[in-house]
Amino acid sequence: MREIASVEELKSLIGQEVAVSDWFQISQDRIRMFAEATGDHQWIHLDEERCRKESPFGGTTIAHGFLTLSLLPMITESAISFPTAKMGVNYGLNKVRFPAPVPSGSRVRGRMVLKEVEEIPGGVQNVWTVTLEREGGDKPVCVAESVSRRYW
Repeated sequence: MREIASVEELKSLIGQEVAVSDWFQISQDRIRMFAEATGDHQWIHLDEERCRKESPFGGTTIAHGFLTLSLLPMITESAISFPTAKMGVNYGLNKVRFPAPVPSGSRVRGRMVLKEVEEIPGGVQNVWTVTLEREGGDKPVCVAESVSRRYW
């Protein structure tokens, strides 16, 4: 866990890989729950039998791209702590790509590079390049430029 205690310390990390999270497994149950929550029931996520026969993604179901993206806050907060900050909020995304699929049962982890820090009233706005990689994969499964705010 990387602890960042001040705005000054945060600013000193611009351009650096600040943290790498632990591995997190994407289970078929999580994929099913995401499908229920979002209404995205496409067969490539849920129909294991059809995937064995027809899927271009290796014969198994795959996680939704937006499920993968939705893990960013959890993965980031598992690797970086701001113990003196009052709160943090997601502010948005500048760019997102899904270069490779996440097969059910895969493990992913995040690499966080701090791109920008801008002071705002009461805190800072941060831009992070977050790269999610799959264990054993040769390409990232998600690359996102994530914008967040921390208030001190």
